[in-house]
Amino acid sequence: MPDDIMYVSMKEIKPGRFILIDGEPCRVVELDMSSPGKHGAAKMRVTAVGIFDNQKRTLLKPSSADAEVPIIIKKKAQIVSVTENLAQLMDPDTYETYDVSVPDEMKPQLKPGGEVEVLESMGKKAISRILGSG
Repeated sequence: MPDDIMYVSMKEIKPGRFILIDGEPCRVVELDMSSPGKHGAAKMRVTAVGIFDNQKRTLLKPSSADAEVPIIIKKKAQIVSVTENLAQLMDPDTYETYDVSVPDEMKPQLKPGGEVEVLESMGKKAISRILGSG
């Protein structure tokens, strides 16, 4: 079992939480549960959006099954520079710099010197929100 994945019951999955679908960490946006049938358990349909690629994905599993949940680390980072589609960020604790792609809706607000929140999981990083401007 990889270090950045844990298993939880499908009954614990709620909108806003994270789940792994097709090997991609996703944020749950919708949850539907069918009633149990004559010969089977209730099924759960999870609709989620990838946090790194923004793709919509669906997972269908019995409510008694376990789901893979990625371990997401939230960190603050300072914006060093911004180009067309990339932002160079610096970790304020380790002073490590790294490049992250910039979501289209955040491009106008990102300024060097500002702070952002970064989600990190499974070796990938993405800007989740802007904390302050420089």
